[in-house]
Amino acid sequence: MTNPRASIILPTWNGEEDLKLLLPKLRAQELSGGLEICAIDSSSKDGTVELLREFDVNFGVIKASEFSHAITRNEIVKMARGEHLIFVSQDVLPADEHFAAQLLEPFSDERVGGCYGRVLPFPDDDPLTARTVIDLPEASSEAHVRDLDGVGAVWGLSARERAEYLRFNNVASAIRASCFADIPFPRTEFGEDFAWAARALTWGWRIAYQPSAVVYHAHQYSLSKAYDRYRVDAAFHRQIHGFRIRPNVLSVLRGILFEVQRDVQYLWKSKAERKAFHMLRSPGLRTAMILGQYVGSKED
Repeated sequence: MTNPRASIILPTWNGEEDLKLLLPKLRAQELSGGLEICAIDSSSKDGTVELLREFDVNFGVIKASEFSHAITRNEIVKMARGEHLIFVSQDVLPADEHFAAQLLEPFSDERVGGCYGRVLPFPDDDPLTARTVIDLPEASSEAHVRDLDGVGAVWGLSARERAEYLRFNNVASAIRASCFADIPFPRTEFGEDFAWAARALTWGWRIAYQPSAVVYHAHQYSLSKAYDRYRVDAAFHRQIHGFRIRPNVLSVLRGILFEVQRDVQYLWKSKAERKAFHMLRSPGLRTAMILGQYVGSKED
């Protein structure tokens, strides 16, 4: 049997409701050369495994305690036969049947080792969640390709520049299989995509951002989950890049004020219902996020 052009790399865990939407979208992708879907499930308790079988996914099962963002993805790759590896999270949804083809377009440049796509909020997300996603660099409409040709060593960049230059996003990304064979995801608890990008660029590969490859993805956080998520992210940037997102109390106050102002501006222009309710939600949610960044920036 001829190897497919691409292999979808999909970690799953209790993802039945998401996979009911995602798997049909993946099977509907129009990609010359075809694609396969490979997965490892972390002992789901719902109907995830049955769905993987229904959609003819090549999958294995591990204990939930054995899951690791980096190691589990590396193990899934061992099943894959594709020339390119397309990494997706179980809770994303490709915008159309051309997502995979668009994501692989930049690989016509033989130096491109990895490419990541555009991430937008779901059409029915609440306005604060939508605004959070839209303001991220991964929602930009501008394509770009990065390498170190005119930059020098990654570690010669400032901490802030490095944190931005190494952006890569396994929510929806692709890596050339030959590149991944030399540079698998390093063993990190979090941020394996950023860590991989640092190594790939150092080896001389290029990283592309392809905004025409669109997926929908967002998380509606409670206050506690917002705090935890942003604390972990800030801790990663401090540990790996030496970049403190919120280095002091003044930066916390400025951050909260900025985020709330952006929410008000977004809500004022939007057609969202219950605008007053979301304006009241904004200070609490943004304070939880910024305090999480502050603690993550400070803790050892």
